[in-house]
Amino acid sequence: MYCLNILVCIKQVPETRDVEVDENTGVLKREGVDSKMNPFDLYALEAGVQLKERYGGKVTVISMGPPQAAAVLKEAYMMGADAGILMSDRKFAGADTLATAFTLAQGIGRSGSFDLILCGKQTTDGDTAQVGPGIAEFLDLPHVSYVSSILALDADYITVEKDLTDGIQVCRVHLPCLLTLMETANQPRLPSYRLRLATSGRPIEVVSYKDLPPVKTEYYGLDGSPTQVERIFPPESHRDRIVYHGEPDEIANQLYVQLKEHRFI
Repeated sequence: MYCLNILVCIKQVPETRDVEVDENTGVLKREGVDSKMNPFDLYALEAGVQLKERYGGKVTVISMGPPQAAAVLKEAYMMGADAGILMSDRKFAGADTLATAFTLAQGIGRSGSFDLILCGKQTTDGDTAQVGPGIAEFLDLPHVSYVSSILALDADYITVEKDLTDGIQVCRVHLPCLLTLMETANQPRLPSYRLRLATSGRPIEVVSYKDLPPVKTEYYGLDGSPTQVERIFPPESHRDRIVYHGEPDEIANQLYVQLKEHRFI
């Protein structure tokens, strides 16, 4: 038994796509919107719990968000996590991927050393897949993204398969390291009612700006974000349709003319 100290990064995301955007800041308005744990983070959490069950150790979950984000940490408890950290402060609000990665890295650094940090491959509200690798860079850790399978683990190394879209790369990475998990890595378990009862009083550590190492505020939140969303809008939906009549050759010719007219061919 290796007694691993595992950290899993999770995020609370909107449960619907119908989310308004603040026109002044370009960030999502999350107040009053039903939320859930980022679906891709479930695979990272499951991987962490499976490794703990097989090799022994502890799984800590960390999230950055408003106070209501504590709900996903409590959900993680019901799936086998042992401790939770919520990074919550108005100074963290409006962060882009760089400021988010920096803030999480600061929080992780103050929480001790971890053998393995796991993240979902991306979030459903941003889809950038940048935060996990960004955390690794700030912590100066080796990392592998788009991990499709964990193959083996020993005292010093973890061996994984990385999805390259057109192939699979086997990587042997020295611990400690960071991995971002794909949905092919495992099948997440459902929250346990037994664990819900057992962990109902388990505390969540809340970390604010003042709890972090002294760093200028311009590294955090909207002020620390070199990129900002200029505009978010739903794609236009067209329900117009054209029905062609005639013999197959005639219909094919009409379709060809239509496609060429709209420069699709």
